[in-house]
Amino acid sequence: MATLSTKDPETPPFHALSVDDALAAEHVEALTGLSAAEASSRRARSGPNRLVESRKEPWWRAFLRQYADPMQIVLLCAGIGSLYPLKQFGTGILLLVLTLFNAVLGLRQEGKAAAAVSALQKMMIVKARVRRDGQLTELAAEDLVPGDVVQVEAGDLVPADGRLVRTASLEVDESALTGESVPVAKDADTVAGADAVLGDRVDMVYMNTTVTRGTAELVVTATGMATEVGHISGMLQAEQGAETPLTRQLSRLTNQILVVAGAALLLSIALNLARGNAFNVVFLAAIAFAVSAIPTGLPAVVTTILSLGTQLLARANAIVKRLRSTETLGSTSAVNSDKTGTLTLNQMTAVELAIPGRRYVVTGSGYHTDGDIRHAAGQPDVPLEPFLLPMALAGDAVVNDGQLIGDPTEGALVVLAEKGRLDVASTRQRYPRVAEVPFDAAYKLMATFHRMTDESGNDVVRCFVKGAPDQLLARAASVITPDTAPTQLDDDLRARYMAENERLAEQGLRVMATARKDFDPATFDPQADLLGRLTGLTLLALVGIVDPPRPQAKAAIATAKAAGIRVRMITGDHAVTAAAISQQLGIDGRAISGAEFAAMSDEQLTREIDDIGVIARVTPEHKVRLVEILQRKRHIVAMTGDGVNDAPALKRADIGIAMGITGTEVSKEAAAMILTDDDFATIVKAVEIGRALYDNLKRYIFFQMGALIGFIATFLGASILNIATGVPFLPLQTLWVNFTTQAFQAIGLGYGKPEPDIMRRPPRRADEPLLSTRTLLWLAVVGLVLGVVTLAVIAWSERAYGTGVARTMGLTTFSILNLALSFTVRSDVRSMFSLDTFEDHRFLVTSGMSVIAIILATELGLLQRVLHTVSLNLTQWLVCLVAGVSVIVVTELRKMVLRHRAATTGALAQ
Repeated sequence: MATLSTKDPETPPFHALSVDDALAAEHVEALTGLSAAEASSRRARSGPNRLVESRKEPWWRAFLRQYADPMQIVLLCAGIGSLYPLKQFGTGILLLVLTLFNAVLGLRQEGKAAAAVSALQKMMIVKARVRRDGQLTELAAEDLVPGDVVQVEAGDLVPADGRLVRTASLEVDESALTGESVPVAKDADTVAGADAVLGDRVDMVYMNTTVTRGTAELVVTATGMATEVGHISGMLQAEQGAETPLTRQLSRLTNQILVVAGAALLLSIALNLARGNAFNVVFLAAIAFAVSAIPTGLPAVVTTILSLGTQLLARANAIVKRLRSTETLGSTSAVNSDKTGTLTLNQMTAVELAIPGRRYVVTGSGYHTDGDIRHAAGQPDVPLEPFLLPMALAGDAVVNDGQLIGDPTEGALVVLAEKGRLDVASTRQRYPRVAEVPFDAAYKLMATFHRMTDESGNDVVRCFVKGAPDQLLARAASVITPDTAPTQLDDDLRARYMAENERLAEQGLRVMATARKDFDPATFDPQADLLGRLTGLTLLALVGIVDPPRPQAKAAIATAKAAGIRVRMITGDHAVTAAAISQQLGIDGRAISGAEFAAMSDEQLTREIDDIGVIARVTPEHKVRLVEILQRKRHIVAMTGDGVNDAPALKRADIGIAMGITGTEVSKEAAAMILTDDDFATIVKAVEIGRALYDNLKRYIFFQMGALIGFIATFLGASILNIATGVPFLPLQTLWVNFTTQAFQAIGLGYGKPEPDIMRRPPRRADEPLLSTRTLLWLAVVGLVLGVVTLAVIAWSERAYGTGVARTMGLTTFSILNLALSFTVRSDVRSMFSLDTFEDHRFLVTSGMSVIAIILATELGLLQRVLHTVSLNLTQWLVCLVAGVSVIVVTELRKMVLRHRAATTGALAQ
């Protein structure tokens, strides 16, 4: 439920109202916002600011959908066939009950997957900066109500429909709502005409559109389903879950197996009928064969494992938005990481202040205002207020009791102003902003304009500027001295300014510069091209800001290096600063500037990129180009980003990674993965989880394919050789193996402990097929071993003991072969007798369950009656056991050859 607003329905629409009239219609003051009590009252009337979820599929339709699976269809047909014409009512009823069990299990799994998605969505809550009770605070966008006064800036998603109150160079991407392909310039001037179409309402912004440039303040006019996007939400279709490349590959494979199994089934029926076997016998054999040969939902199981992998990643502070990204993580070979907040703590602290002729040390850390600005003895005191005013006024950050709302660098400057005995809140009230040039990566500065008096008592509009030192120096004409007298800039002063900048940067500090310029109030136009007028600046100060490396970042980089993953640092800082930080972190390679990067040709970059570890002063275009160069060298590239301008690079990368704390909503939308702790070590941990997940999937699929081929070989061989009248296992015996030994071992392999050297191996190739031709051939050999050994035991025991015992011994042998096979597929080269095998407790538990199931199938009276098995004596058990472990001999011999080949190759390489 939502409401449009609190205004009188007889008044014109909001876009036709002036700012004052719009605020009056919502009964709110722009400077104070709503009170908490009033907001609570409006929330009770309007409901949460969210769109109504689409209707869920009825349970009965979801239940029926479970019967579209080939396995369900086969079981259903087998159950009906057992009832009639075979008239085996116990078998038929049990098969039908199994279809119900599978359907319920499928529904439960879908419910778990939906719950996991819902949990992940709750972790990606959109935040909004709102003025309540005169204080700027941060709330979940869902808590907004009509009348709230909200601030937005470049990179934000607009959290609700609103009438603009104040703007500065505001541009909004409304393509999702209007189809307009380019961002729309917005301002607070009233639109003429109440009937203006949506795209022409430039004084309004709308929910779920994106701020691409500038800043603004708006009063919320509609929330939830009353917004423009809410009006059309009923027509929007939910995004369908896309298959991953892995599940597509498995779908093709299972379809191929289905064809092979179908052909083998027809051949088996033809052979049995040609021998003159009774129809009931042939039909029974066909049912048993069909139940065993149908792949039991390989893609579905893989999707389930991948889905659970996303939950593991979420617990490790990495939210993966798409299943295919979970799969891709394990093959990541290059990580391009932002410095600030990812490799560093993002707790900016100003530690040095430099003004012409003076240097100051700043004490204290973080966003607490405890600390001092100290100078060396023997120097006269200099009033610092003129140098600190830009730090208080040229920014939007708010610091309160050590908590920051806003940009971390701005927060460091605000804290510095407070340490210099300026009360930032009252200073901003005394000198309100009349215009601004918001920060943009293109010109790397921000400017605000304020009415005040100069040192001579004249009224001026004073512009305060903060930004990159080189950018401000390029626009400067003078520098202020300690006695507050401007001095014309000459080559000597420019050189000294840059030398001081280099000195600070060489310490690994991020350097921010400040400047000012006065304008005549009579001729000042807030709507003019203010950026173009930022020339002839007077330089004020340089501030050295430290952002210490995260303690765990260095170890994480070392882990990545051991795993064959190349880490590069991408930063907006100067190359000298970046190089100092990269050395502390252990990042290999030389540091170059963005200008040097841009000057290189693609061919030169392709040759030299392996020697480059740091790229400084980068633009968004540089990031995209870096991704493309690395992808051209067949790397799987992960790229971090937090700004609106990072979105193209995040989309272009194989794994785009956004910051959950400091990242803009635009970057989160473009990314495939979101770090909820903004920590580089989380990326490395996510790669490790991705590798383990892929390894477990590979083990499970190898086991499942080998066992499946073994089933087909057993049934087809029995038909060709007329062993046990062409029916080596009865239908329920086949299902027993499927739902006990194979199911237990699949769980143990799919969720097993990763190999200890998982982060000491090079990344796998992205185009590496899960089942290569060589692997498929090997699995075919393993499947034939399972089939031949099982048939040999059945043929021998049929002659010695009769068909009943033969099928029991065949069932036992095949189950033991499956159990042994699961142990051998845990590693391609490592022996199953290594200690690692016995340190995987979950796998050992599932293996113990399989052993119990194998014994109970032959020794428990109830199961003997259901499965038509008999008790085995010691000799028969020994025959089954020896035959069952035969697959270990074959696989261990192959592993021995592979280890010898790897050792020989390594020796030759040395």
